[in-house]
Amino acid sequence: MGEPLEIKSEEVQKTQADPETAERFIEEKRIGERIRRLRLKKSMGLVELGKHTGLSASFLSQLETGRVVPTLRNLARIAMVFSKDLSYFFDCEPAPVFRVHRRSERVRMPQTGVEPPSYYFESLGYLVPDRHMDPYYAEFIPLEGDTEPKAHIHPGFEFLYVLHGELGLRHGDQESTLEAGDSAYFDAGTPHSYQCVGRKPAGAIIVTMHQTPTAQPQPLRAAPAAGPRPLAVVPKTTIDAENRHSTSF
Repeated sequence: MGEPLEIKSEEVQKTQADPETAERFIEEKRIGERIRRLRLKKSMGLVELGKHTGLSASFLSQLETGRVVPTLRNLARIAMVFSKDLSYFFDCEPAPVFRVHRRSERVRMPQTGVEPPSYYFESLGYLVPDRHMDPYYAEFIPLEGDTEPKAHIHPGFEFLYVLHGELGLRHGDQESTLEAGDSAYFDAGTPHSYQCVGRKPAGAIIVTMHQTPTAQPQPLRAAPAAGPRPLAVVPKTTIDAENRHSTSF
């Protein structure tokens, strides 16, 4: 019976953290730096933070520089000031995102699902995983005859900035002609299309953002006799699946 007790005692000793290990754990979480970032983001001084938390400015300064170890009680006071949960100070911080895309490394792709294509595009963010937006460079080619560009839709929002040339943009029932320096921001869940309206190709930077609208459902109302239709009454099912671009814009 003595052997199991001895093994259990050894296991307990292995799971006990010495003070140096605990302090190293706290140091790796960079709690002081996180507190400082929260404070500076709110343009708050140490004295003001001290008034909200009941802690002295000198103590907060030592806390931010890592010269003192915070207690859970002190962290809770600070977290409440910035409307944060205690887990904020211990969760792993995401690694900073930084990617450079060389022009020579980009691939020029034609518009998909349309022959001949009305534009070519190059992804400007393909090296960034789990990105929240997709930037593109697109070159729009003048269409021959009375060819109509195909409308498409996708979740989220879209931003477009014209670099050169003239570009026609149709969004629902609205049409605009954009020139160099003009830009547009719109809900991409509404059918939209582009068309080069000049004799020379038009170039533009297009950024699609993945977030979807969160507006609450509104009571049904009769559509006006003229003018643009409300975005809420444009059903996505009216656009044939084959008209959707795999490029997301």
